[in-house]
Parts: sequence; C-alpha cells; structure tokens
Amino acid sequence: MTEMYRRMLTIRRFEEQASRLYRETRIPGFLHLSIGQEATAVGACWPLDERDVVTSTHRGHGHCIAKGLDIDGMFAELMGKETGTCKGRGGSMHIADPRKGIFGANGIVGAGLPIAVGAGTAAQLRASGGVVVAFFGDGAVAQGVFHESVNLAAVWDLPVIFFCENNGYSEFSAAADQHRATLRERAAGYGVEFREVDGNDVVQVARLQSELVHRIRTGGGPVIVEATTYRWHGHYEGDPETYRTAEELEKWKQRDPLIVLGDTMRRTGMEREIAAIEAEVERAIEQAVATALDAPYPPVHTAAEHVSTPRAFIPEPPAPIEGATKVMHAITDALTYELETDPTVFLAGIDVGKGGNVYGLTRGLADRFPGRVRDTPISESAIMGTAVGAAMAGFKPVVELMYFDFIGVCLDQLMNQAAKMRFMTGGAVSMPLVVRTQFGAGKSSGSQHSQSLEALLAHIPGLTVVMPSTPADTYGLLRAAIEDPNPVIFIENRLLYGKKGPTPPPEHIVPLGKAVVRRPGRDVTVVSYSKMMYDCLAVADRLAVEGIDVEVIDLRTISPLDFDTVLDSLRKTSRLVVVHQAVGEFGVGAELAARAVKEGFWYLDAPVIRVTADATPAPYTPPLEQHWLPDEARIEAAIRESLDAHP
Repeated sequence: MTEMYRRMLTIRRFEEQASRLYRETRIPGFLHLSIGQEATAVGACWPLDERDVVTSTHRGHGHCIAKGLDIDGMFAELMGKETGTCKGRGGSMHIADPRKGIFGANGIVGAGLPIAVGAGTAAQLRASGGVVVAFFGDGAVAQGVFHESVNLAAVWDLPVIFFCENNGYSEFSAAADQHRATLRERAAGYGVEFREVDGNDVVQVARLQSELVHRIRTGGGPVIVEATTYRWHGHYEGDPETYRTAEELEKWKQRDPLIVLGDTMRRTGMEREIAAIEAEVERAIEQAVATALDAPYPPVHTAAEHVSTPRAFIPEPPAPIEGATKVMHAITDALTYELETDPTVFLAGIDVGKGGNVYGLTRGLADRFPGRVRDTPISESAIMGTAVGAAMAGFKPVVELMYFDFIGVCLDQLMNQAAKMRFMTGGAVSMPLVVRTQFGAGKSSGSQHSQSLEALLAHIPGLTVVMPSTPADTYGLLRAAIEDPNPVIFIENRLLYGKKGPTPPPEHIVPLGKAVVRRPGRDVTVVSYSKMMYDCLAVADRLAVEGIDVEVIDLRTISPLDFDTVLDSLRKTSRLVVVHQAVGEFGVGAELAARAVKEGFWYLDAPVIRVTADATPAPYTPPLEQHWLPDEARIEAAIRESLDAHP
C-alpha cells in the first residue's frame, strides 16, 4: 500500500504544482488536470511491466506517472523545455515516452483507442504476454473510433483492456445527457467482458486489473472496465465550471482516493510511513520544478528536427530491361518479399486476407503467412490506428485503404497521429508504416471513387507520398516504403494494374524522394507522375517527329518533392509544363510552379503551364468525365503554348 500511496500522492502534488505554474504563466498552452482521479491511473497500471503499453487521453499526466515516467522530464515538458520528456515538442496533451510503453496522451478525444488496437496487435504477434491498457473518458464513447476499436479488438481477440475513467462529465456536459446505452450494454453488443469498479479505491482497481492482466497474459481477449471517479478541477484550467455545483464537488472530495487509502493505512498503524512518503514526495516535486525552471528552451535552429526519421541512402538501381510483368504482380511480389524476409511486417485491411484484395493483389498471402495477413471490418479509422500503434511497438504494418476517396473517413489517424508522433515525442519513436491505396478516373466510377487527393496528404509534414507508374518502380518503391522508418502513403492507379514492363530482380529497391527523367529532351520540361506520365511520353514521342524535343520527368514521390531534378531540367529547357490527374487549384502543379518562379526564375522563358482535371467533382457520365480529365490533346496544346511564348 505504501507504493500505491506514494504514486497517488506524486500525481496529486504534480498536478497541484502544474496548476500553480499555469496560473503563473510558466506553463503555456492548454492544461487538463486529473486531481481526484489518481486511483484509476495507479490502480490500472499497478500490474503492468515493461512488456505492456498504455495509451492515454488529454488528461494523461497521472497515467504517465503511474506507468513510470519521471516527473523531472514531465515538468520540463509542460514548460516546453529542451530537457522535457519530448524535448518540448509535445506539451501536456501529447506527453509520451514509447520507450517505456507510454504511447502518449492525445489531444484528439478517443484517438488513443485505435492506437491501442495496433499495440495489442503487436503484442499478439510478438506472443510475449504483453497487455495494453487504453485509457479513455466517458465522452469518448460517443466517438466512432470507440466502436471501431473495441469491435476490431474483439474480432481479433486482442490483449487490450479498454479502461474508462467515468468522471461524470464529457467536457461541460453531464455523462447522463450524452448516452442512452450503458457501457455494460455496449460491451455485450461487442461480445466482450465488462467489469466495473470504484475508481476512487486504488486497492479495488489494482485488484481487478491484476486479475484481468493475468487472464489476458494467459490467452484472454479484450475487456471493458468502467471506473467511476470524479475530477476536482474543470475540464481545463480556467474552466468557469458553471455546469456543476460546489456541493457536488464537496461530496466527491469526501471520497478522495488519498483519504480512502490513507484511512486504511492509518487503521493498520502506518501513520509514520504516510508522513515519510509525504515528505519524500514534497522534496521530489520541489526539486523537479526547480530543475525544470532552470532548464533551457530548445534552440531555434532545432525547430525542424524530429519531423521524420533520417532514411538510409538507397542508390538508383539499374532499370530492368528483361522479362515482362504487370504492375499488379509487382505489388504482390513486393509484399511477398517483405513478408518473407521481415517477420515484423504484416498486412491488414478490408478483404486483404481470405478475399485476397478486391483486385486480387494479396490473393494467397493469408495462407502463406498465417496471422500476418489480416482481414478487418469496414473500419478505416481503426485500420489506420492499428498501423500507428503497431509501428510504435516496433512492427512494420502495411495497411490498405480500399479507395483513396475514403481518406476523409480516417484522416485523423494519419494527419494527427502517424504524421506527428515522431515530432511530438521529440524523436523518441519511428513510424515505419505503409498505407496502400488506389485511385483512377476514366471508368465512370463517380465523384466518390475517382479522386486524386495526393496534394491533401503532401500538405501534411511527416508524411511521405508515393505515386509510381511502372512495374519496376512499383516493386522497388513499395519495398523501400515498407523498409522506411517513416509513414508512407503508397498511391496506386488501378488503371495501371494491367500495365506491363520489364521484370525487376528480387533485390530491386528504388529510393524514395527521387524523381527520374523518363525521356531526355532540350526544348521543354514536362513533369508528371502515375498514369499521366504515359500520356506525356506518348505526346513527346509524337512531337519528336516535328523536331520538338520534350524532356519528361516522372516525380514518383510527391512528398518529399525532388525539385532538384526539375530545376536541373529547367536550366536546360527554360520551359515547364506540369501534368496531373488531380484538380489544378492548390495542387502539385501549383507547388512546382511556385518553386520554379522562386528558384528557377532566371531560367524561365515562358510561363509555367498546368494541365489538370477541372475544378469540379469527377463526373459519372462518360462524356463529361472525358471532358473533365486531362488528355493527350491538352498536353500537346500546353507544350505548343509554352514553345510559342517568347521572353
């Protein structure tokens, strides 16, 4: 009991000091404190060890301390100091240390739940008895990711405890006004065990958690725990708290977790131990605050650090010239190679297992690699979160988003989690994950199955965006993406799946972030990627008959953008045409034009011209869709327009 008391008192004094420092403007940003909820954090983490993982919430200081994070680094982190847990990059809402199994507080309500599913998947594949505790508040139950995460954990029978700290309020709103079904009823719907506990009695919480962790370590599946507790402070520091009464707060203070445990200890004659713990904690808190106040802020020149993990140098391989293979087979071959050579690689997605993918790209892999090619429910956010959590746990997930258009359903896990996790942890974690997806207009797939949305993802720092065109590049870039330590969005054009080209050797691997000159020329530079690259080559070959020499560059990787290759070409041709299937406004062509004007202004003899889809949704009817899409005629017209311009 003494250690339980010490941990709870450490959390209480930490939070009290954080509140004071916030009032004194020593802590910037937002601050959400867990005073009154110490027993849930300490009890839930009590049976955990170094194998285990916790995911947290925006109110996560207590969880971090209970799992073993040192308060020196935590105070420094809250102050934004270089010596902070995350080097000042995360702050209160994003504090984490994946090296200790603390996968992070999270500023997005419910976002830690699918990440916990990923950590649970890694624990299941590792088979070392690891358990994941996913903390969430009663408000998160209303989020779609709660449903997706619990359901997927149940389907896969994952070692995850979904631990609800029900403090009675979803921000300013009473929990009773937010839900019509109880957690117990929801658990029954998912087919998972449900347990409830007094969240202010640390002994009861620890006893329950010890029972559940033991059962899960020996093969048990997921469980939902609801711990009833209460937060003494507002939703955030500065909250006017007009939604509750002083009498209600005072009633709950009579059930202070420290009083509950302290009374038990005093009844057994442990007053001296309590006094010693209080003195010890006071000294530790005082020293941690002083150390943090004296610590330096991160130097300004480090502002761009930790966005991505440095990637290993990969030389450009020789282009294969023999054999014939299709893009679709190149994808299958690359996935097979990585599954065979790296046991940390696994695939997951809708119909990738038994169904073998809607285009047959993973057919047969589930039988060859049992447990490592996993079908999921139609739950895109849970799929992406699974990739995030598994990557943080040291695996290399390759997950599939069936259509690129569905990116909006699950963008949070890519934009706010995968892309930012390394930065927010101060470089403490790498994110080796791949999201495979596909697009392709031209076959009347309609506005919700035809979009080329690469610019949306390229605008998010931390994501690598790849769009290959040839079978060899598809194979080599997919292998590079899987082996890369950063999150990569690998975008295939489904109309290229049957495209043939020379067969790459098994060792073929292509560097990310490097464009290639597909056709050298001297008169005009045409930059494209994916399927449109072939239209550009066809036009270039046709114009060559007239003596017009077109240089065609295939970007291959959209972000990071290899502008050096474009600039080298521009120095030679002085003219630039950009072609892509996405709409033009705010797209890749706009970025290339801006860079050309800034970095290649003195080389330009003509305006930069973009050939893109029109700024409307993709039409369904064939005549309108063909009018909407860029084509060879428009590419040729743009090249002639560029050549006709005079400086």
